[in-house]
Amino acid sequence: MRERRSALAAFVRWAAPRGWFVHERGVGRAVSVQGVGSRHFRAGVVIVVRRPGGEVLAFERVDSPGQWQLPQGGLESGELPETAAWRELAEETGLGPEHVALVGEHPEWTLYEWPRDVVGNGARLGQAHRWFFFEPLDGDVEPRPDGREFSAWRWVQPGWLINQVVPFRRPGYSQVLGGARVT
Repeated sequence: MRERRSALAAFVRWAAPRGWFVHERGVGRAVSVQGVGSRHFRAGVVIVVRRPGGEVLAFERVDSPGQWQLPQGGLESGELPETAAWRELAEETGLGPEHVALVGEHPEWTLYEWPRDVVGNGARLGQAHRWFFFEPLDGDVEPRPDGREFSAWRWVQPGWLINQVVPFRRPGYSQVLGGARVT
């Protein structure tokens, strides 16, 4: 708990002069999304492709068979989160505007810290994510996992995915998928 407070305090020191605020349920931006990244937390996006019935498209990691997650990735310099969401979706799943429609985004940023073995000697302590929701344009949409990060895909219930994702990501997944509010 002390480490978490320390990391959050470091993020707050970086974020406050830039108009960011941190609250119990995540990280938010008061004004704009420019400068979201810091030397402590990498800014990124998470992509949720969701059927009208609630199932989400999950992907199995190449480097950890049996571990499933959503597509995600970091913002490139000067890139807006929505642009990054479309880019990551295409890179990791082969899906684009001809397959899915952007229907919303979670109203708050989520924040997680990496475990010590992931951080190692790196400068970053974790990631801050903006979540985007997409719906398939037709029921037969078939992603093409990139083979570098993901090897397989399937439609799953959000609760199943929350239990399959690596433990340090579960709070964000629970926050967003457990009671998703889309704006």
